[in-house]
Amino acid sequence: MLERIQLLRNVGQFDSVAAGANIPLLKLVLIYAENGRGKTTLAAILRSLGIGDPVPIVERQRLAAANPPHVVVTLAGGAAIIFQNGAWSQRVADIAVFDDLFVAENVHAGLVVDAQQRQNLHELILGAQGVALNQALQTHVARIEDHNRELRGRADAIPATVRGSFSVDAFCALNQRAEIETAIQEAERNLAAARASDAVRNQKGFDIISLPEFGIAALIALLERDLPGLEAAAAARVQAHIGRLGAGGEAWVGDGMNRIQPLSAAAGNEICPFCAQDLRGSTLIAHYRAYFSAAYDELKQTIARELGSFQSKHSGEIVAAFERSIRVAIELRQFWSQFTEVPEVSLDTAAIARAWKAAQEPLAAALQAKQGAPLERVLLPVGADTTIAAYNTLRDEVLRLSASLQNVNTQIDVVKEKAAAANLAALTADLAQLQAIKMRYRQDIAGLCSDYLTEKAAKSATENRRDQARQALDQYRTAVFPAYEVAINNYLQRFNAGFRLEQVTSVNTRAGSACSYSVLINTVSVPLAAANAPGPSFRNTLSAGDRSTLALAFFFASLDRDPRRAQKIVVIDDPISSLDEHRSLVTIQEMRRLLTTVAQVMVLSHSKPFLCALWQGADTNNRTAIRIDRDGTGSTLSAWDVNQDSITEHDRRCARVREYLRAANPAEERTVAEALRPILEAFMRVAYPDVFPPGFLLGPFIGLCQQRAGTAGEILVAADIAELRDLLDYGNQFHHDTNPAWQTVTINAAELTHFCQRVLAFARR
Repeated sequence: MLERIQLLRNVGQFDSVAAGANIPLLKLVLIYAENGRGKTTLAAILRSLGIGDPVPIVERQRLAAANPPHVVVTLAGGAAIIFQNGAWSQRVADIAVFDDLFVAENVHAGLVVDAQQRQNLHELILGAQGVALNQALQTHVARIEDHNRELRGRADAIPATVRGSFSVDAFCALNQRAEIETAIQEAERNLAAARASDAVRNQKGFDIISLPEFGIAALIALLERDLPGLEAAAAARVQAHIGRLGAGGEAWVGDGMNRIQPLSAAAGNEICPFCAQDLRGSTLIAHYRAYFSAAYDELKQTIARELGSFQSKHSGEIVAAFERSIRVAIELRQFWSQFTEVPEVSLDTAAIARAWKAAQEPLAAALQAKQGAPLERVLLPVGADTTIAAYNTLRDEVLRLSASLQNVNTQIDVVKEKAAAANLAALTADLAQLQAIKMRYRQDIAGLCSDYLTEKAAKSATENRRDQARQALDQYRTAVFPAYEVAINNYLQRFNAGFRLEQVTSVNTRAGSACSYSVLINTVSVPLAAANAPGPSFRNTLSAGDRSTLALAFFFASLDRDPRRAQKIVVIDDPISSLDEHRSLVTIQEMRRLLTTVAQVMVLSHSKPFLCALWQGADTNNRTAIRIDRDGTGSTLSAWDVNQDSITEHDRRCARVREYLRAANPAEERTVAEALRPILEAFMRVAYPDVFPPGFLLGPFIGLCQQRAGTAGEILVAADIAELRDLLDYGNQFHHDTNPAWQTVTINAAELTHFCQRVLAFARR
């Protein structure tokens, strides 16, 4: 609890006040001041001390003060707490303040209950534990907003041109894929084929490409072939003879041998077709017959066929056809490579043609030589085997290319089938996804996505904590709000309020959690705000006194549920402001109850009767009274003699008369004489309240008593009426309403003493 207010400097009405250092603050502290003397300033200082916020003090810096506010208070035990340079040296968290600011922040602002007040009331109802739960929730909510801002920044860092049509979340969620380049290429080809489906359908596949082979082993065998049945000597003589015949001699002789038989048929013997001589004596003709036999004929025909076949296979047309097939293959490859994998067609047809010619020419020459001398063995020219091997190497390359292209035809069939049944939209989407995957895992973009996903995971974790905090808060609110409704209604009943609260609940709004309730008046539920203005609402159904009573009930109900209630220093500033008279007593009673359950109660008010009533019912050994007095242009603190202010004017008059009877002070004679009639009026108002109401005079009262004398409604007996009339006659001499010269009436001391004794005796009846 607070022990002393050591110093108040440069704040509000307090210039430099150290008088409070001499006034100990006990369990009950009553502070009286006229309006404008500094009650609200003291309440603001204590509020600042409780919440640790310098604003309530700083904003009340004394006008024209050269230095900032400086406040010193001490706690029980003598520990000093100092406010200096805009900050407290220590906060006292267990201070609860009820003042206009409490009402404005938590209950209503004038006639309106706005969103901020409902949110503050929500925290008030929750109490420390609930506020901690709510603060934990709001911390997570605020952190989620931080995550959202960070996510937006990290999302913006991923270029939209990279993401394409994908959202940031969808883009970052793409799974990595092996062989992505191959997959993209295939997708591009599938899409291209679908877009060119007519051309794909009508385009043919690859034809077989080939080069003729030379069959070198058979050629060599033919070039080396002779006639095994022909004697070597005979063959030599024939060849020697033919050699003498010159070019074409063998053919010429061979043709002649074919003419012998038809020409000799008529002669009966063989004759020479050239000279018609008898050939029976010719030794050479037998050799000719062996030389130009059927086997020889067959050999020549074989050579001729082979030569013709060779020339046909290796003609210029065949070379040109090969070159054309290569050009067609290149064109087809250019077309089909858009849609599938096609091997390169990069043959050097000119080099192949040269190698072909280099191999073909010596073989053709050898065949021609063999044709000219069928029986001669012809050898391949030197180097022919090398040119043939080079040609065969190129031919093998052509065969391999052709086989590869034939394999592509299978893939071409698949391309055609897919193109015929293709869905352009699906293929476009597939390609876009693959391209996005490629970009997603590009080194620079992968880092940005990783940052985004890390932040997103952090947000998700915070959201889980938020949901857990909200669940804990909801469970707590489910228990606390119904109990608070019961507590507040109990206080409203004690305060004799003509209304109750219902449906005190917690609601979640965009701005945060808030308290909602309705006012129940005569079993009719009245909302905080009319749904359709004009209509019944908080604004137009509760009087100023009702609103003040509601605020005080909220405050007391919140203290009831505070787990640190026993440690609380409760500060109450003008609690009966706007309260109806019939609620002042119950307010005093509730404060007396409060005093027994908290550490300290400090009440500030401009109402002496209210504070005096609190003082009279308090423990005389545990109460302090302070008065804020005017001090030049400011205010100061002083001890307040509550007992003196608790005495009524009636008590003072009676005391003055008794003192005169004791001391007979001549200076007091006129004052004492003036007091006699008011003493009688005050007595009658208390003794006979039903027939002597406030404002009634003794003269008419005596007339009423005489009228009722001897009846069932008798007020005073005859003797008392006579005594009262005598006393009134004396007292009227000293009052302006009955004697215009009342200030100049001569007073006889003995007579005054006599009537003083009679008035006091009558007032003791």
